[in-house]
Amino acid sequence: MIGRWLLALSFLIGLSMSGDPVKHTACADEPKLADNDPRRHPLSDDDRTKLRKQWDDELADVSEKLAAKPDSLSLISKRGDLHFFRGEFTKSVRDYERMSELDPPLDASHWRLGIAYFYADAPEKSAKQFEKFFTTDDVDREAGLWKYIAQAPTLGTEKARAGLLKYKKDDREPLPTIYRLFEAEITPEELLKSVDAKLPDNTREQRLFYIELYLGLWHDAHKRPTDALTHFRAATANRWGRSASYGPNYMWHVARLHYERLAEKQKP
Repeated sequence: MIGRWLLALSFLIGLSMSGDPVKHTACADEPKLADNDPRRHPLSDDDRTKLRKQWDDELADVSEKLAAKPDSLSLISKRGDLHFFRGEFTKSVRDYERMSELDPPLDASHWRLGIAYFYADAPEKSAKQFEKFFTTDDVDREAGLWKYIAQAPTLGTEKARAGLLKYKKDDREPLPTIYRLFEAEITPEELLKSVDAKLPDNTREQRLFYIELYLGLWHDAHKRPTDALTHFRAATANRWGRSASYGPNYMWHVARLHYERLAEKQKP
């Protein structure tokens, strides 16, 4: 969720995450994969090792500060993010829930909690969280997309589509076009072709990031992990997502984590 409210929220709770996470560092006994193999991580081994160390250092620093200020909203938020980036989803959920306990009005708009619920194998809680988010923001279609993603594993894609949130106001592209895919109004091929080649490079890269991310999530919801893997890899390799500010960068982490989970399952 990266709507206009995000910058204000990030400022209020003191969020300033930098860095680009990777859950797993390379191991000496990992199988060697061809350069064009979608299971081959788009980030170098050295890059991934440095990022893991960065999270370790930041987590140690935040934990030390929290020992002195255990109810600091910004510190708990940052720790929750670090846990999420490291793939520690249950710990991330605990921190995000603690934020809502400390600041109840924050709960309904806490989209990160909704995503963490999904990856912590609590899809029902995830769907309910995005329904609550919709009451605070009826523009940002990512809430509707994630409600679908959370419900598809248990309800199936047809029922998840029937339960899609209804939006009447405009949102930033490419989210309205992505939403049409989830509504079964366009095909994945049409979604990819919707990005105008004449757009400025940065804008085109931005739109492609979201398209690749949600194509990965859409294919995975439809139980097509091989197709999903290719799109998650493209989103992880996307330079705009990796270097973007807080909200989009968080979604880049989502793409990376989902990619790594699928790639791990498909290794020989």
